[in-house]
Amino acid sequence: MFDIDAVRKDFPILAREIRGHPLVYLDSAASAQKPRAVLDVINNAYSREYANVHRGLHFLSGVATDKYEEVRCKIKSFINAAHDDEIIYTGGSTESINMVAYSWALPRLKEGDEILLSALEHHANIVPWHFLRERLGVQLVWIEPEQDGVLDPQRVADAMSPKTRLLALSHMSNVLGTRIDIKAIAALAREKGVPILADGSQSTVHGPIDVQDLGVDFFALTGHKLYGPTASGALYAKRRRLQEMRPFMGGGDMIREVTRSHVTYAEPPLMLEAGTPAIVQMIGLGAAIDYVSALGMENIARHEADIAAYAAAKLADEPWIIQQGTAPGKAAIFSFTLAGPAHPHDVSTILDQQGIAVRAGHHCAQPLMSFFRLTATCRASFGLYSTIQEVDRLLEGLHVCRDMLG
Repeated sequence: MFDIDAVRKDFPILAREIRGHPLVYLDSAASAQKPRAVLDVINNAYSREYANVHRGLHFLSGVATDKYEEVRCKIKSFINAAHDDEIIYTGGSTESINMVAYSWALPRLKEGDEILLSALEHHANIVPWHFLRERLGVQLVWIEPEQDGVLDPQRVADAMSPKTRLLALSHMSNVLGTRIDIKAIAALAREKGVPILADGSQSTVHGPIDVQDLGVDFFALTGHKLYGPTASGALYAKRRRLQEMRPFMGGGDMIREVTRSHVTYAEPPLMLEAGTPAIVQMIGLGAAIDYVSALGMENIARHEADIAAYAAAKLADEPWIIQQGTAPGKAAIFSFTLAGPAHPHDVSTILDQQGIAVRAGHHCAQPLMSFFRLTATCRASFGLYSTIQEVDRLLEGLHVCRDMLG
C-alpha cells in the first residue's frame, strides 16, 4: 500500500513554510527532495565510515569500498541489466552521455556520419553531439514530434539512412512528460544495425525500468532526480558496446599498469571510472534506490498517474492556461503558459510568494521551445510525495497570477 501521508513524513523539507505558506514543491523534474533514509545514510557515511575506496587495507577503507561497490548491484537490479560490469558510475546523465560521445562515438565516427536526435531532447543530450559535429564533421539529423509531444517511432525509422551511426533519444521529455516508445524505436534501429542511447533522467523516476526489455545499447540515469544526491548517476552499456569503448579520462583506478613508456587499462567498468570517485554520493544513491524500491516503483507510478490525471483535468478546465504537450499517458510533468502578456518568469515569481515552487525558462530544451515558438514556459513537476491538494494549491496560485497579470 502507498501511504502518501507516511511518505511525506519521510521528507523533512516538506514540513517547512516558505514566505508564510506551507511549501508546495513542484520542481522535482529539476531535482527531487531527499528522504530521511538517504540523508541519514549520507551523514553516517561521512561521520562514521568515511575513507577512500579500493586499495586501502585498513578497516574504514574496506567498509567504504564494500558499501560503494554494492551500489553497482543495486543499480543493475533496479534497471534489470544483465551484468554488474555493464554499470559505469558517473556524476549523472550529463557525464554519462558525454562518456558515450567521447569513449564510444569519437573513435568510431567520421565526417558525414549521422546522429539522430529529437526536438524533445535536453541540452545534455544535444551539446555533446554538437561537439562531434564541430570536431569531426558529423551531421545531426533532427526528428520533430507531433504537436501534442508524441514522437512517432515510424518517423524515427524513416529518418535513418545508411549513414546513421547512433540514435540519441530521451526516454521521457523533461519539459512535457511525454513517454517515448524507446522499445519500438530500438527494435526498428536493430533492424538497421544502429545503436541507441536512451536518456533515462526522467523515466527512471516515474516507473519500473528494464533495459533488456527496452533493447537499448546505452542508458543514462541520474541520482538527484531519483531522490538521491547530486553528483551521482550511472551509464548502462551493453557488454558488446563496452568492448568498443576507450578510456574517457585518465587517472587512478582506471589503470592496470603505468610505466614511463606505456600504460595498460583495467577492464570495464573501472576503465571508465578515473580518479577518486563520488564515494558518499554513490552510497547515497544506493539508499535512494532502496527507498523507492521498498515503496515499489509500480505503486509510485500508480500514485503519480492519479496526480497526472487530476492535474490534466484541472488545467484543461481553465482555457486561459495553455498547456504544451498533452500526449496520452504522459507523466506528471506539466509545461504551460498563461494567455495574454504574462511572462513565465512573472508567473513563477508570484507563485513563489505563495510558497509554490515551479520552474520557469527554457528548461535546457531550447530546440523544443523553438518547436512551440516560445522562449519559456512554466513547468510544474510532481513526485512521489505530491498530493491532489497541491494540484489545487497550484490552481489557486494561478488564479492569483491571472488576477495580478491580467
